[in-house]
Amino acid sequence: KFFENNFDGLMPLEIIIDTKKPKGAMQLSTFNKINQLENELAGVEELSQPMSLLNLFKFSKQAFYNGKETYYRLPNNREKDFILSYVSKGEDNMDLLHSFIDSTQQITRVSIRMKDVGTKKMEGLYKNFSTKIDSIFLPDKYDVTITGSSVIHFMGTQYLLKNLFISLTLAILLISVFMAIMFSSWRMVIMSLTPNLLPLVFTAAIMGFADIPIKASTILVFSIAFGISVDNTIHFLAKYRQELKVTNWDIRKSVILALRETGVSMMYTSVVLFFGFGIFSISNFGGTVAMGILVSLTLLVAVTSNLILLPSLLSGLERITTTQMFEEPLLHIYDEEEDIELEELKIESPLEDFKE
Repeated sequence: KFFENNFDGLMPLEIIIDTKKPKGAMQLSTFNKINQLENELAGVEELSQPMSLLNLFKFSKQAFYNGKETYYRLPNNREKDFILSYVSKGEDNMDLLHSFIDSTQQITRVSIRMKDVGTKKMEGLYKNFSTKIDSIFLPDKYDVTITGSSVIHFMGTQYLLKNLFISLTLAILLISVFMAIMFSSWRMVIMSLTPNLLPLVFTAAIMGFADIPIKASTILVFSIAFGISVDNTIHFLAKYRQELKVTNWDIRKSVILALRETGVSMMYTSVVLFFGFGIFSISNFGGTVAMGILVSLTLLVAVTSNLILLPSLLSGLERITTTQMFEEPLLHIYDEEEDIELEELKIESPLEDFKE
């Protein structure tokens, strides 16, 4: 914030101009277009004053005329050639010149610094820059590229968001297909996804409220939490369906029995994972701290929704969830002792076999 308030920004923004021909960047027509672009960008509050090849020529011309402010402007061809002949005599001057133009004098750049305005505002500024550049530099004569860490950060965030939605959508579809095969009921698919999507919405709300940016470390929260939450849901529903057969399809009793059998194990694993990811919160790296806190909170909400919301939905909507298809699913899950006839079991003494 100190640099943004006192030095007009901190994040570099570079505009690369390719004239498509050698020495094209040193032509006065190119100078005029760059000057027009700099005048347009100078009015943007979030940007600092542009720095380019023109500053070297303007300062040199002003110095030649004893520093008069009225001569701080673009040189003509004769003045430009004179300045170049003078600049070429000094090694430091040539280094300064080459920092803004390549050896073939075909490509030049305009360097700007901008404030950290955030991804949402940066999207509007980027479109505004592109529109102004296209109106000044014709695409058939110039190739103009907007780059710099500010643009790379913006494009990277957009890429992360796009991949987040794609990965979550794919995960939801795959899990929905698996649950549909497992339970043979689309109603159960919807009901099982509800407690798993709630923690993701909660995490997104926390990130927005706390102004936590989306980056490589924090974007992992959604995938980790969703996978663990779905695992608990499948564990509970599988046990619930087994209890339905034992209780002769008594919904409420099956929910209670399934909750007793799986609730403790779900609670233990969630507590271990909560403190396991919570360790990251004592890190010195901000991204790791954010990931640890967010994953821990998301897992807490996930286990709460699986232990409270999911059983409540099953009990409250018993007529909707339990259908004939749910009773006879495509994928059968057998209990370890389900196929053992206890009445037919008998213990034989090894001495009887020895006597025979």
